[in-house]
Amino acid sequence: MARSHHNTKKRTFTHLTAFDRGQIQALHNQGKTQQEIADSIGCNKSTISRELKRGSVIQRKSDLTEKLVYYADVGQRVYEMNRSRCGAKYKLARVADFIEFAVSKFQNDHWSPDAICEYVKTHSLFDGMVVCTKTLYGYIDIGLLPMKNIDLPMKVSRNTKKKRTRQHKKVLGTSIEHRPQHINDRQEFGHWEIDTVLGSNKKGAALLTLTERKTRKEHILRIHQKTTDAVKQAIQELKQLYGHAFSTVFKSITSDNGPEFTDLTNAINVDKPIEVYYTHPYTSCERGTNERHNGLIRRFIPKGKSIDTIDPSLIRYVEQWCNTLPRKILGYQSPEYMFQLELQSVV
Repeated sequence: MARSHHNTKKRTFTHLTAFDRGQIQALHNQGKTQQEIADSIGCNKSTISRELKRGSVIQRKSDLTEKLVYYADVGQRVYEMNRSRCGAKYKLARVADFIEFAVSKFQNDHWSPDAICEYVKTHSLFDGMVVCTKTLYGYIDIGLLPMKNIDLPMKVSRNTKKKRTRQHKKVLGTSIEHRPQHINDRQEFGHWEIDTVLGSNKKGAALLTLTERKTRKEHILRIHQKTTDAVKQAIQELKQLYGHAFSTVFKSITSDNGPEFTDLTNAINVDKPIEVYYTHPYTSCERGTNERHNGLIRRFIPKGKSIDTIDPSLIRYVEQWCNTLPRKILGYQSPEYMFQLELQSVV
């Protein structure tokens, strides 16, 4: 016999149905007692007593005397009305300040409902007068907030790409198979993933994106073309930004096998060697963190839009937005905050 591992007792009662109420009316009209009706229906006597009170109405006879008469349809109607009032009530009125904050963060800062709810909980805002992530999504679903599911990129996204058989492509350098386990586990700070985001013109300007694997810190640099020279120039900008700390902040970089990264090892060459690892061909999931951030960038710079026409202020805004967005994986802290903590410990 299977052993049960819970102590919750199964409920043995059920609600009366419209058919049950019809039987109650017929038996009651025949003069049956409450106990006899209960035995016939298969329920407790108290259930019959409450049902007779629920479905009885006052009838006035020809001699102007009054009596209570039970009607099954009245009992069913009262039952359905009572059931419609059951359940938890909406907390909108009590959490008005939180809702105003949530709508503002969603519309102005493009935060997800999950980031909004957990950020508020993590920072103990609004004295606990908030709703959970599931409830906030529920409010959006039924139209209680000025937000729609179509405005939630991850909720309506779907993969429509067909699988294609690719020919073998040569790995440019050290394979990701040789990347140490402590890098794979994100235990150490200073290991990055790199990629390029293209616009409508594949020979025009592009965005070089770098993502730190542990803190999710993001760098977005515009390059004039998707070439090795342009990548080298962008790396030089990062060297100037971090100065002598560059080799401490950048301990390794994981790249795909794009032709613009063929000379990446020489581009980042400093006194202290920095390892470069290349993913397997056509396996973008091996740079999952960077690919995820590229998807965030596409919210502001969609495919088909020329990078040449993008205002530099928009690129800076997107970079700042990525770095200040609270992340679930970081305990709803921002990448910038976690990056600064790591930077203080190593520099």
